[in-house]
Amino acid sequence: MLQTQHLTVRFGGHVAVNAVSCAFEPGTLTAIVGPNGAGKTTYFNLISGQLKASGGTVMLDGKDLSGRSPSERTRAGLGRAFQLTNLFPRLTVLENVRLAVQATREGSHRRGLNLWSIWSDHKDLLARADEILRDVAMADKENELVANLPHGDQRKLEVALLMALESRVFMFDEPTAGMNAAEAPVILNLIRKLKADPTKTILLVEHKMDVVRELADRIMVLHNGTLVADGEPAEVIASPVVQEAYLGVAAQAASVEDGAPPHPGLPPRGGRSEES
Repeated sequence: MLQTQHLTVRFGGHVAVNAVSCAFEPGTLTAIVGPNGAGKTTYFNLISGQLKASGGTVMLDGKDLSGRSPSERTRAGLGRAFQLTNLFPRLTVLENVRLAVQATREGSHRRGLNLWSIWSDHKDLLARADEILRDVAMADKENELVANLPHGDQRKLEVALLMALESRVFMFDEPTAGMNAAEAPVILNLIRKLKADPTKTILLVEHKMDVVRELADRIMVLHNGTLVADGEPAEVIASPVVQEAYLGVAAQAASVEDGAPPHPGLPPRGGRSEES
């Protein structure tokens, strides 16, 4: 189980995330929503170690990760996908996944033993990489350079890397951002597949409420860095405090469908900001 306890970060006098305490159970998908600037991505950065917390702790299966680096947290089982893909563009699709598999494995490739044992290990790594690429429907593109892939395929590959790293927690920050209508369903289907695994914990930052309604088992709402609501989707969306803090969740969605303009001062449906 992933837990944050009183997790806080301050930038000068500004509190970007304010003492957020939550527990995330395996087998659940939690959507983290809120207006632009609410602290959602900052909260992700604190969990994954990209930002150092001013206070509080991050725990995974009872182990305190608060002082650990991002790479150490990754090895502990935290997998983070970013708004912008984080891949090796000059390597092939297969090489990207193979390197991720290799990072989790012991073997002759680590110990520098004889060439035969190294090759045997290498074959095993490639076989596992091939299996993962089949799971994400990219086996036909394994020899393509990542730099040549369309954006949607790069997002799929990023999920493949998290699978290769044997992550227990998957953190998706606006996974469909920048995708066209044909690309988005592919990444959502991958998330659905991960959600079906009762051993995996999924956290999702997403502005598109149709996606949240379909996928989320639970919704957390951040506003000005503070947790203002947390619970089952229907209950949270109907909450007056949520509609006041983040009218774009429910009321704006209805107004857009009815052809009315979005609420003034709130992001358009599906909108995003550099700091969410």
